[in-house]
Amino acid sequence: MENAQQFNDDLCQFLTVATTPFHAVAEMARRLQAAGYSPLAEDADWSLKAGGRYYVIRNGSSIIAFGIGTDAGPVEGVRMVGAHTDSPCLMVKPAPERQSHGYFQLGVEVYGGALLNPWFDRDLSLAGRVSFQCAGGALRTALIDFRRAIATVPSLAIHLDREANKSRSVNPQKDIPPLLCQLGEGEKADFRDILRAQLLEEHPDCAVDKVLDYELCFYDTQAAAVIGLQGDFLASARLDNLLSCYTGLQALLQWDGKATVLLVCNDHEEVGSLSAAGAQGPMLGSVLKRIAGDLAGYSALTERSMMISADNAHGIHPNYADRHDENHGPLLNAGPVIKINSNQRYASNSETTGMYRMLAAAEGVPVQSFVVRTDMACGSTIGPITAGEVGVRTLDIGVPTFGMHSIRELAGTQDAYNLSRVLRRYYNFAGPLAAS
Repeated sequence: MENAQQFNDDLCQFLTVATTPFHAVAEMARRLQAAGYSPLAEDADWSLKAGGRYYVIRNGSSIIAFGIGTDAGPVEGVRMVGAHTDSPCLMVKPAPERQSHGYFQLGVEVYGGALLNPWFDRDLSLAGRVSFQCAGGALRTALIDFRRAIATVPSLAIHLDREANKSRSVNPQKDIPPLLCQLGEGEKADFRDILRAQLLEEHPDCAVDKVLDYELCFYDTQAAAVIGLQGDFLASARLDNLLSCYTGLQALLQWDGKATVLLVCNDHEEVGSLSAAGAQGPMLGSVLKRIAGDLAGYSALTERSMMISADNAHGIHPNYADRHDENHGPLLNAGPVIKINSNQRYASNSETTGMYRMLAAAEGVPVQSFVVRTDMACGSTIGPITAGEVGVRTLDIGVPTFGMHSIRELAGTQDAYNLSRVLRRYYNFAGPLAAS
């Protein structure tokens, strides 16, 4: 991307398409294939070649893309970037149908640490993966996305709750089931029949006989957009952390082919990362072992490699400035943020932060730091998990953001572009990744 405007325009398109982790991975795979990356299957033999570009998908929701360097092979160090594909949301329960006073609603479960109040009075759609049986008896899966507003969670009017602006809380069991439609007297809705109709509409060749199960989440239909009087801000759902997935992908697509590079985007970070496709699972380690070729090569690879864990940071909110340490309040559009925590909730150390500062200075990109207030708890990322699972030196960094875990988050229009520039330089950096 030649400038921030082009970068943000394409980022908005990506965010609009990537409504679930499954759709995000499918879109990333499409872009990788268009750039010459070849898909690999985990249950097949791999024949990796210098200069080769590859990607592998697990569970349809996690993806690893990598390139084998022509000048520096994997055992000489892999330049890795990590992010995650999932975001807090409302996921549909297995037996979701609810009918009350002629209204049809769906029971939902809260995925991750979602801010629930912003989900009220939004135009919601539904997307995800569906498992079904074909007419011939075969089991298949397919992605669906209604793409239009099919539901909403109406607020209770202030006239019926006069203390709403003082003390209203949200009960996730009874207050947030989305409303889909009205039903006639005696009429009943079958959610699986609705899904079957949607599958036939989106995949007419599937010969769907019976919907068996699904992983579906609601999302806000309002598209990602550049906003603000001077166009300073990017507003969208799922900035945490599809913004980092996109940023890492754009940097990878500008790889010069010389050093060995890798991008991993894991699912399930928002719920702890412990899954077959999560950062605390075996996926990355398994891929790195196959890239290295043998145990000795793997040991050399991990010792000489580095991971940059990219996940959004908390920008200092002008209305809540006291929630930050006075010397560590990152500003939007003032540069990506190095995240530091002495209790290892972030994995940055002086060596990895030094490397990033050197790369950023060479690119002319400003750098900020975030440390949580000493009297507050600290969040975490895939950084410490990856460092612990793989044993690779790691840096935690992110774009400063407002409204993290809301249905609509806010970032600056310069920061992701600048982070992508530094990650591109990192991927193309010819020297050793460890201090001498």
